Amino acid sequence: MKGLILSGGKGTRLYPLTYTRAKQLIPVANEPVLFRVIRAIRDAGISEIGVVTGDTDAEIRAAVGDGSRWGVRVTFIPQESPAGLAHAVKISQDYLGEDRFVMFLGDNVIEGGISTLIEQFAHSEWNSQIVLTRVPDPQHFGVAELNEDGSIKQLIEKPSDPQSDLALVGIYMFDASVFDAVSGIEPSRRGELEITDAIQWLVTHGYGVRAYVHRGWWIDTGKPLDMLSANAHVLDEMNPGVDASAEVASDSEVGRRVTLQPGVQIRNSTVRGPSIIGKNTIIENAYVGPYTSIYHDCVLTNCEIEHSIVLEGSQISGVSTRIVDSMIGRNAEVGRTLRKPKALKMNLGDYSNFWLP
Repeated sequence: MKGLILSGGKGTRLYPLTYTRAKQLIPVANEPVLFRVIRAIRDAGISEIGVVTGDTDAEIRAAVGDGSRWGVRVTFIPQESPAGLAHAVKISQDYLGEDRFVMFLGDNVIEGGISTLIEQFAHSEWNSQIVLTRVPDPQHFGVAELNEDGSIKQLIEKPSDPQSDLALVGIYMFDASVFDAVSGIEPSRRGELEITDAIQWLVTHGYGVRAYVHRGWWIDTGKPLDMLSANAHVLDEMNPGVDASAEVASDSEVGRRVTLQPGVQIRNSTVRGPSIIGKNTIIENAYVGPYTSIYHDCVLTNCEIEHSIVLEGSQISGVSTRIVDSMIGRNAEVGRTLRKPKALKMNLGDYSNFWLP
């Protein structure tokens, strides 16, 4: 089998963070979401991975490289315009050939990995397997309606009146019959070739499509709150560890569920987990609370923060109000003036400056 990761899109729902960074490269628990997807596919025993790219092609290529760091071989497949998921499959036909493959959206995070699903599909006679999960707002997703026996009745992309709460998770498995499907459908009202229409084509034409209902958590990291939720889930699953080069002063308290990466310095501070502090980051006279990820080369002094994500090179100092539920972009500076706001909540873009009034 091969892997196909879709890593295009502008990430408009994550503006301003994605003005200057591909959304798939924003880290969750200090690892870009795209890297987690590559590892999940590799852990399922797949070593050949195609990555479909869009406007951020150069940045994705630079970050991923040839895939050797994960022990896989990566091939990049440029998509000239965001013409839909089924279009991404269509332009990947030369790469995929006759091989079965798993398609994974590059900004999705799922509990438990996909190894079991891949093994099931690889040894089955199914033409496709789709992953579903129950969601409270199915009108925002592709939705599957099932028959009483669990087989697929119909699939609809973003229905105004959903007949089911089963949404398609961004994980799909196909054999080569999908190329007939993507060639046999027409663009939707959005002007895109929808993957739901392609799967429905397979169902209508009698191909074997299996629906798997995922019971664990799944997050499409398309919005800031989704990123924070994914970050919290991943931190909960991590096995914490303190690198030997990390320095924790005797006047500091570091909880047992805290991960300290190389070169971290903790002085006169409290860090509670689950949380992760990136390499060469300095925490001084500060409090870092649960579900917080601080990326590499940051400096936090005289401040408090929890349930937040701070990207690389950022500085937070002298903020008297605890920062919560926030995402702070690369090389941002957060400070304070004489006034005391009662609360602070923000989504700061890269290289921004924010001073409390």
